[in-house]
Amino acid sequence: MKLGYCSITWGGVVGHPQGVTSVKDLFYMTHGSMRDAVKDIASVGYQGVEMFDGNLAEYAEKPEELKEILSSSGVALTSVYTGANFIYADILPDEMHRIHRAAELAASFGAERLVVGGGARRAAGTTDEDYQRLGEALDSVADIAESFGLSASYHPHLSTIVESPEELDRLMPLTRIGFCPDTAHLAAGGADPAAVIRKYPDRIQHVHLKDFQKEPFNFLPLGQGELDFPDIIAAIRESGYDSWLMVELDNYDGDPRAAAELSKKYLEKLL
Repeated sequence: MKLGYCSITWGGVVGHPQGVTSVKDLFYMTHGSMRDAVKDIASVGYQGVEMFDGNLAEYAEKPEELKEILSSSGVALTSVYTGANFIYADILPDEMHRIHRAAELAASFGAERLVVGGGARRAAGTTDEDYQRLGEALDSVADIAESFGLSASYHPHLSTIVESPEELDRLMPLTRIGFCPDTAHLAAGGADPAAVIRKYPDRIQHVHLKDFQKEPFNFLPLGQGELDFPDIIAAIRESGYDSWLMVELDNYDGDPRAAAELSKKYLEKLL
């Protein structure tokens, strides 16, 4: 298995400000420097990086700059993360327009994978139709990704309608898209990450590794929290998945590079 790291730690996650008034422009992004992120990720010994669609879009008019950042560091762009509400019919075409653009950019920079989160929770409560719409939309995401030679996977996430293991079970029969288990989000939603991986071994197309503690709630470098990573890694091996393991940490009070190194050293002991 190859090890990569997500650039989110360098600046945290925000939404593109244009998205407030224009759904088609609501990319994810981090305000950190991608040059610094890639340099740090490479220096620790990771082989790949995952970026947000919005950070990739910043290089749309200057592609050679990002290609130079990647090539000079020896790090591959493995995957691009995007997302949408997916349940509101009137804005879905604009959301798909944006995801099409994200997939196009990802392919142009040599990425292999498109990772997508989402499925909005309504103020009035979630309906059966919301899951049906989400499943259909995710099939369309898979079609878009495949048209650019990418594989697509769905990432369950807190504050969406796929947060708990029961909600994941509700969605999975409704879509053919691949599955990206995020160990911390699964645990925070009440699941045993290893058990979920063992339940859907044939659907796994991407993996996010992240540690977690309940009290006080926090995402942490690997080995610093409560998750049973020996069992998680065993479950991944049992599934037959033998590709990229992407370490992710949404935020960190200290040096992002130091956090990446902590996770790398811990993970190497397990592999």
